[in-house]
Amino acid sequence: MGKYIERRLFHSVFVVFGITLIIFLITNVIGDPVVLLLPPDATRADYELLRRELGLDRPLHTQYFIFLGNAVRGNFGKSFLFNKPCLSLVMEYLPATLELTVASMLIAVIVAIPLGIICAVKPYSILDRFGRVFGLLGQAAPGFWLGIMAILLFGVKLKWLPISGRGSFAQLVMPALTLGFFSMAAIMRLTRSSMLDVLNKDYIRTARIKGLPGKWIVLKHAFKNALIPVVTIVSLMLGRMLGGAVVTEIVFAWPGVGRLAVQAIYLRDFPLVQAVVFFNCIFFIGINLLVDILYIWIDPRITYEKKA
Repeated sequence: MGKYIERRLFHSVFVVFGITLIIFLITNVIGDPVVLLLPPDATRADYELLRRELGLDRPLHTQYFIFLGNAVRGNFGKSFLFNKPCLSLVMEYLPATLELTVASMLIAVIVAIPLGIICAVKPYSILDRFGRVFGLLGQAAPGFWLGIMAILLFGVKLKWLPISGRGSFAQLVMPALTLGFFSMAAIMRLTRSSMLDVLNKDYIRTARIKGLPGKWIVLKHAFKNALIPVVTIVSLMLGRMLGGAVVTEIVFAWPGVGRLAVQAIYLRDFPLVQAVVFFNCIFFIGINLLVDILYIWIDPRITYEKKA
């Protein structure tokens, strides 16, 4: 297992390298930030001076290697927009995104997994039909539309919840439900499918013939063996939430990293965009590594060592 982790970490270095290269090239072709940083009446000399101060007058490959060398040391440069170190900005906005992501995932898992199990245990029942319709609508409804509808209903018309900002539990409810709705539907559908597949196995039939309690069969035997695809989809949804909370954060004016990244993109704040993408990449790789380790705990038969 230790050798496998070492190999994964080694491969992750190349993944991070490739992603940073791609985002560096993309951010440098969307436009010149100097145009937005200077007033309209600035002279050509002003443009050249600022470009030199920001290091944008150097060849592109030189800029990239400087960025990469600094990133390894935790230095992502200063934000053009905020005139503050990019690392401190990301750390400042990161807790809000983590709070929203964790709350959304908890809601999704707490609702989706029990609902998926119940739908699998009672297939083609009214509850199962409701679950399938819910799963279909949950994955089809756009996040921005759900957010706007929630604001209009619970914030504007009923006045039950605040429509924006962060700080209280009430302000977290609508953004968390909106962000977690898609993941909730996806996890529920996969849990149901995985449980249906396991419940039709021979050892489940044998357990029933032996007279074991139904709850024991479902939770101890069936659900444990159906966990691997469920854990996989949960990890994918968690990575998606971390990097894809942008729409939810914008709709609810949630002060997270996604909203910060959108501002940076609009204003061509290259260093800040690169720092945000770098951290999202690290989080996603870390989540995948933890899930691979979790597989072994769920099913000890899984091994990553090469057989002789």
